Amino acid sequence: MLIFNQSGAMTFTLMGVPGLESQHLWLSIPFTSMLLPILIGNGAIILVVTDSTLHTPMYLLLALLMVADLISSLALVPKVLCLFWFDDRVTGVYACFTQMFFIHGASVVRSALLVAMAFDLFVAVCKPLRYNTILSHSLVGRLGLVALAKGVILILPMPLLLQRLTFCHMIIPHTYCDHMAVVKMACSNTRPNRMYGLFVILLVVGLDLLLIGFSYVLILQAVVRLHSRDAILKALNTCSAHIFVILITYIPALFSSITHRIGRNIPPHAHIILANLYLLVPSMFNPIIYGIKMKEIRDKVAKCLCR
Repeated sequence: MLIFNQSGAMTFTLMGVPGLESQHLWLSIPFTSMLLPILIGNGAIILVVTDSTLHTPMYLLLALLMVADLISSLALVPKVLCLFWFDDRVTGVYACFTQMFFIHGASVVRSALLVAMAFDLFVAVCKPLRYNTILSHSLVGRLGLVALAKGVILILPMPLLLQRLTFCHMIIPHTYCDHMAVVKMACSNTRPNRMYGLFVILLVVGLDLLLIGFSYVLILQAVVRLHSRDAILKALNTCSAHIFVILITYIPALFSSITHRIGRNIPPHAHIILANLYLLVPSMFNPIIYGIKMKEIRDKVAKCLCR
């Protein structure tokens, strides 16, 4: 039995995917094949948005979303690949908590940015004549800072609360330092940790989805009042990319969180694989979705490739 405060050199051991340890080398293939599109796609979007002609609120928020996706993926995949390729399972406590902070913090920032993008769509559809007045560059900057502050403020207490626990199990049955996976390693009272984790999920997913849903209700009301079929199709097309991103971001995250708490009959390796996918799938598909739906991005990428 070890107490964190008395053992700064204490280490955790990551098991990887329980039950599939012999298949780790094969499991590394999909992780590698997902990391490359994530780096290329998100990096390309960020590079394209640096063009001064795309310094509009929508594209600036999109670039911030790509940065959050990159941070989440880079905090996760390199350590997972080291585990799969080199059997590097040992991680220090501080390294574990740092990875936890960046992975969960980036997810909170991503969710907050999706709310900001929903607000951007609401203004674009419902108040197009006042779009540039309402969504100034200074407001976009403040929205980005609020998203960053939300991620830091909500996630920082997680590793701090973990420091008070007594750990009697040091082998984490996971590929990364997930908050709930680390909490389950403790043999002391973990109720505050579990309650705070649930509070963060409800605040982030519940409140953010509520705000996004409220924005879309107002957007639908505005679309219904349009008498032109072309105008209706244009408004719906404007929102389509954001809707797809919301679906691939929140549905896997909600399903993973629910099964982690109540899915006792689900095999452990299914929990672990799903927990990795809900972090990586949005990061991989977000640039693809926006690249397909936004003509300006397609044109800029095509010009870069031609050069």
